[in-house]
Amino acid sequence: MDDTDREILRLLQRDARLTSDELGRRLGLSASQAGRRRQRLEEGPIRGYAACIDPGAAGLGVQAFVQVGMASHGRDEHAAFARLAETLPEVTEAFTLTGDADYLLRVWCADLAALNRLVQERLLPHSAVGRVRSQIVMQQLKAGAPLPV
Repeated sequence: MDDTDREILRLLQRDARLTSDELGRRLGLSASQAGRRRQRLEEGPIRGYAACIDPGAAGLGVQAFVQVGMASHGRDEHAAFARLAETLPEVTEAFTLTGDADYLLRVWCADLAALNRLVQERLLPHSAVGRVRSQIVMQQLKAGAPLPV
């Protein structure tokens, strides 16, 4: 990956709908050169393209981070919890952590009642879950920032 590839990644992170013509113009390349470079990057570091949705307009009024501590730490328990997290549409990101919590889940819910149902009816009843702590996001200061390539 050279500097031109990195610039293509920077540009596409800001606007994935740029055409090969526009990429070429911005990079001083022909449209075909820009298109070939983009295609090569799509076979490597570019995982895909997605629309950025306004959560409020989509009916999602509560964003929260949910810390999950496991009651037991066996391989099967972690695999079962990972499967659960994968099936919950409210969970938009899930991380394993060091420190007090074993997992950190970023969740989006319609309202506080929906967040409560997620915690009380889906997370806490899971046999491997020992504790759950939620932090509700009051204001998101930075969202969807591009990677520093």
